[in-house]
Amino acid sequence: MAERATKRSRLHSRYSHGTLAPSDGSQESDPLLGLCRETLAYASERDYTGWDYADGLSSAFVRRLPVEHKYLNLAVQESVKRAPVNLRPLFRVEQRRNYKGAALFALANLEIHALTGEDRYAREARALLEWLLEDANDWCTGFGGGGHRHPLQSLSSETASTPGDVSGVVSTAYAVRALLRGADLLSVPKYDTVARTASEFVFEDLEYTEIAEGARINYTVSRDGSAGGGDSYTLNANAIGARLLLDLFDRFGDDRFREAATAILDYVASKQTALGGWMYTDPPTASHLSMDSFHNGFIVESLLRHREVTGETRYEESLERALEFYRDRLFDGGAPRWDESSTYPRDIHAAAQGIVVFSELGDLEYTRRIVDWTIEALHAGNGRFYYQQRRFYTKRFTLMRWCQGWMAFALSRYLRRRRDLE
Repeated sequence: MAERATKRSRLHSRYSHGTLAPSDGSQESDPLLGLCRETLAYASERDYTGWDYADGLSSAFVRRLPVEHKYLNLAVQESVKRAPVNLRPLFRVEQRRNYKGAALFALANLEIHALTGEDRYAREARALLEWLLEDANDWCTGFGGGGHRHPLQSLSSETASTPGDVSGVVSTAYAVRALLRGADLLSVPKYDTVARTASEFVFEDLEYTEIAEGARINYTVSRDGSAGGGDSYTLNANAIGARLLLDLFDRFGDDRFREAATAILDYVASKQTALGGWMYTDPPTASHLSMDSFHNGFIVESLLRHREVTGETRYEESLERALEFYRDRLFDGGAPRWDESSTYPRDIHAAAQGIVVFSELGDLEYTRRIVDWTIEALHAGNGRFYYQQRRFYTKRFTLMRWCQGWMAFALSRYLRRRRDLE
C-alpha cells in the first residue's frame, strides 16, 4: 500500500511539474498535453477497443446459452459491473469499440491536432469519424448513432435484454459534435451534411413531443421503431438532446433547432429540485439513481451551451442554483462525489465531466484541482486511468470508453479552454 501511494505521488509530481516525452521522442513542455497524448496513445494502440461499464452480456458463456432469461442476464451483468476486481477475463467478455467512446476519442484527437498541428491526430480523428458514419444505424430517420455495442438488461423490463445496436440520443449527440468539429478542422463537408440530418432523428425517431412544460424526447429508439420512453423520461438525455439541436443551430442557423432545444430545456429546468440538482428520471421513482454527479454535469453543460449559442439569460436563475449544487454537493474540493448524499464511489466519469463543466465556465483553477485529484487517485501510469475509488479500495482496472475516452476528451477540453483564455 505504501509503495502504491509513493508511485501515485511520483505520478502526480510528474504531471504537475515535470516534462514528458511524446511518441516522437521530443520533450513535452506541457505536462497535461503530454498526459493527453499518452491517454490517446493507450487507446490508439488497442484500436480504441476494450471493456465497457455494463458489458457483462458480451460474455462468451452467456452468448452460447440456448435460452435467454431476464434474471440470469441481470445476475451476470450486475456481477461483472459491481465486482471489486475485473471479472471480464473470467467471463470471457468480448472487448469491443464503443460508439460514444469513438466519438469522444475523435473529439480529443481533433483538439490535440488543433493544439499541436500534428497530422497523426488528424488521421486518427478522420479514421474514427469515418467509422462513426459506417457504423451508424441506417434504419433511423436521420443520422442515429450506434448503441453501446453490447446488450443491456434492465430490471424494469419484462422482456429479455435490449440489443446493443439500439440508437440513443447520447451517442448520437457526441457523434454530431465530433462530425461538426471534424468538418471545421479537416475540411470535410460531408460531415456537416450528415450531422444536420440528426435533427430528424430527434424529431421523428425520439418522438419530440410538446407538453405544458415545454417539450421532451425519448432516450432511445429500436430497429422496430419502439422508443425508450413511455412512462418515464431521462432528464440528462433530454438536456443532451437539446445540446445536439443547439450545436446544429450554431452551425446552420435554423431557428427550428433553437426553438426545439429551448422547449426541451424548459421541460428539464421545470424538473429542477429545491436543492438545485436533477433526479435521473421524470418521475424520480422510475430509476434507482438520485442526483448523481456526471448526469447533473450533462444538464449544467447543456444550459451553459444554450447561453453561449443564443446569448440569452433564460436559464440564469436555474444555472446559478445548479452550479452551487454541483460545486458544493457533488464535489469535495477537486474530488467528485457520487451523488448528493453519497461520497463514494468517486468515479472517473464524474471527474471527467467536472473537468469539462468547469473548463466551460472558465474556472481553470477549480478545473485543475479536479485534474490533480484524478491524477493522484486514479491514474495508473502510461496514460491509463482506473475506474473508481471506493472507500476502502480502488477498482484498479480500465474501461476504454468510461475511463480512457472520457479522460482524453476532458483533458483536451481543458487544454483548449486554457488556450482560448490565454
